Amino acid sequence: MNHQALSSFIWSVADLLRGDYKQSEYGRVILPFTVLRRLDCVLEATKTAVLAEFDTKTKAGLNPEPFLLRKAGLSFYNTSPLDLVTLLGDQDHIRQNLYAYVQGFSPAARDIFERFDFYTQVERLAKANLLYLVTEKFANIDLHPEVVDNNSMGLVFEELIRKFAEISNETAGEHFTPREVIRLMVNLLFIEDDDVLTPGSAVVRTIYDPTAGTGGMLSIAGEYLLEHNPQARLTMFGQELNDESYAICKADMLIKGQPVENIIAGNTLSDDGHAGRKFDYMLSNPPFGVEWKKVEKVVRQEHESKGFDGRFGPGLPRVTDGSMLFLMHLLSKMAPVVNGEGGSRFGIVLNGSPLFTGGAGSGESEIRRYVLENDLVEAIVGLPTDMFYNTGIATYVWILSNKKPNDRKGQVQLIDASGYWQKMRKSLGSKRKQMSDAHIVTVTRLFGDFIEAELVTVFDAEGTALLEPQLVTGTDNMPVAPEGGRLNRLPISRIFRNEEFGYTTITVERPMKDEAGNTVVGVKGKQKGKPQPDAALRDTENVPLTENIQAYFEREVLPHAADAWIDKEKNKVGYEIPFNRHFYVFEQPRSLHVIDDELKTVTANIMKMLEELAE
Repeated sequence: MNHQALSSFIWSVADLLRGDYKQSEYGRVILPFTVLRRLDCVLEATKTAVLAEFDTKTKAGLNPEPFLLRKAGLSFYNTSPLDLVTLLGDQDHIRQNLYAYVQGFSPAARDIFERFDFYTQVERLAKANLLYLVTEKFANIDLHPEVVDNNSMGLVFEELIRKFAEISNETAGEHFTPREVIRLMVNLLFIEDDDVLTPGSAVVRTIYDPTAGTGGMLSIAGEYLLEHNPQARLTMFGQELNDESYAICKADMLIKGQPVENIIAGNTLSDDGHAGRKFDYMLSNPPFGVEWKKVEKVVRQEHESKGFDGRFGPGLPRVTDGSMLFLMHLLSKMAPVVNGEGGSRFGIVLNGSPLFTGGAGSGESEIRRYVLENDLVEAIVGLPTDMFYNTGIATYVWILSNKKPNDRKGQVQLIDASGYWQKMRKSLGSKRKQMSDAHIVTVTRLFGDFIEAELVTVFDAEGTALLEPQLVTGTDNMPVAPEGGRLNRLPISRIFRNEEFGYTTITVERPMKDEAGNTVVGVKGKQKGKPQPDAALRDTENVPLTENIQAYFEREVLPHAADAWIDKEKNKVGYEIPFNRHFYVFEQPRSLHVIDDELKTVTANIMKMLEELAE
């Protein structure tokens, strides 16, 4: 079974719950029982050895835990002789035995079921005479690792959560990110680090996700690294607010042998579960367009009292969208570069708002100013729309690093990957498109090679495309249009200097006039003898940082307002990244002659159809 068929099969347990449970409550039973069955199957191979070891060490008066972990070969174990299959042998005591079985898990695994509020559901199922039937259903689902590998199991969990979220009117996308988006981010994260990817290099690195969801980002990063370098070790850290997602993430980490104490429950913004820690790599898909009013007091207090010693030194975004708070949180977790060693790189998914929202001096602009003036932005990749389960809007992957290679220093690469998609056979929520492996490889290569590129189509004189559009890097490979034909050149990758995104907002003043038309001047203090500004005529201009302000003023303003001046005390530096503007290509409109011919053809067709109806 593929993961979608398996998740549908598991979800069919809902048929038993119908009537006793509301639709929106099905997940409260299905999710914890799926986790329980998975842990049950994972432990089966070593269960006999673990029970024998438990008996021996307990009789010897020793703490059995380290011995049991070694026997299980995992970071958890179960000391109960029961499992889901043997529970079915005593129908009359199913409730008590199920409690005893779950209590037999090691503490970290028990916490998973407490997060699910599992015991409440057990009591409810028992009262409805459904506990035995549900347990029997799950006992017959084969979730052994040889049948369902960790990657497939992660996809099953995500599909179950998506179903649960859909019928509960929740936002599925808050809990997990499409796998192909994660693969792209992981590729971009590691592509420049040869020391980590070189086979045989026994490196140890850390990776962190402050919005871990079900752990998909951490899992795929680990799989990628092992695939390229089996000797590398990636220690995973995360934090997650949603209890169900946290429980699934923790279960996944248990099975993978990761230290589960590294996965923290709680709100990352108000209660940093990894305070003081730094990480080598980080990934995040924070909720965007979601207000942060609940944590506003704590965040503002940290911003005002700690400044740059805290996490939110550069500034605070507007309360209606907290995604840039997570960007700053990740910045604070970057490991320092010491003597050319160390440093961090992270990828974060954001919507379009952080690129341009807020004028000079606003919180958003100050955050952009901080990352650009400190040369932390490596690249921004525009993704296709309709890629996420909960929104169809445009999204962007930002790659930031404090260890830029020399050729990237002082520059930012923008990659427009919005055209790299294929239609899904079946939509999932708002998700209608997906990136293929070939698309991911292309974008990764553009980033890794740090090159500008265009998608070029050759047209003949009649306007017919001669070939499929081809990706062209550099002018040497540029195709030549036939006589009378043309090239359609669509930029895909562009490179800019950091300062090209900056500007100075200048305040342009005009003098106040009295009734006689004379300029009003000040009579006291510093303003004595100086023209007084007329607030009604006040205006602002954004002058690119790459231009001289005075030269701009003399060229753009004075020819239209000879009496104007700049109030230099009000100058503000701002930054914005007008992503779409840099990839806009003007298309020559069709000639009136062509349009007129088309209208005549359409009119003739309509008249013909009307004549046929009249006959």
